[in-house]
This record gives sequence, structure tokens and C-alpha cells, in this order.
Amino acid sequence: MAATKTRMSRRAALSAAAGATIVAGLAIHFSAAGNVANLISDALYTVLVYLVLAFILPRTKQGWLALAAFGISAAIELSQLTGVPAQLAVSFPPSRLIFGTTFSALDLVAYAAGAAAAWLADHALSARWRAPQPE
Repeated sequence: MAATKTRMSRRAALSAAAGATIVAGLAIHFSAAGNVANLISDALYTVLVYLVLAFILPRTKQGWLALAAFGISAAIELSQLTGVPAQLAVSFPPSRLIFGTTFSALDLVAYAAGAAAAWLADHALSARWRAPQPE
């Protein structure tokens, strides 16, 4: 029962964090300009991937989630070298928010930072949730 309750509260926290990450990422993307804003929104993109994976795969170790989040983000970035995401953005403009259009190696650094930040936050918060709570 306690494990189920903890898993449910973790999923609720992951959902809330995902919602906050989407809002923050879109706010930065549409209101801030410049390279720093782009890198922050790219890092948040990977944080969101981490949160979705953690929600879907609640028993997966955090290190694997971070590696998978980075891998998915990097694969999408590398797909931009094919030109397919740019063509997709022409026919369906909102896809640009998910797949981007132009490759940037610096984005890979932002993805790594986002995966590391998500792992660190999840690790720290999970340790707090596992600690015995006073009654």
C-alpha cells in the first residue's frame, strides 16, 4: 500500500513538474530572445522528456532515464541534418516546437545539461521522499 501511495504521489509530482516545464519552456521560447534563452528552452525540452519517461517507466533507475532523455533529444537534433523536420514544419508549423528545423551542436550541450539537471533534481527529491517521515 505504501509503495503504491508513493508511486502515485511521484506520478502526481512528475505530472505537475511536466506542466510547469512546458509553461516555462514556452514562455522562454516566445518571450525571450538570444542564445541563452534558446539553450535554456532546449535544456527544458530534455527535462520534459525525462519527466515523461519517468512517468511512463516509474521503476526505471534515474541514471537510465537521464541517458534516455538525452538520447531522444540528441536523436531529434541529429534528424535535423536530414531536412525532414524543416519540411514537416512547412506543412505543420507547430511541429517546429518539437522537432526544430536546423541542427546546432550547441543544442547537444543544452540537452546534456537538461538531462543532468533532471537527474539531480529527481535524485534529491526521491531521497527526501524515501526518508522516514515523522508521525
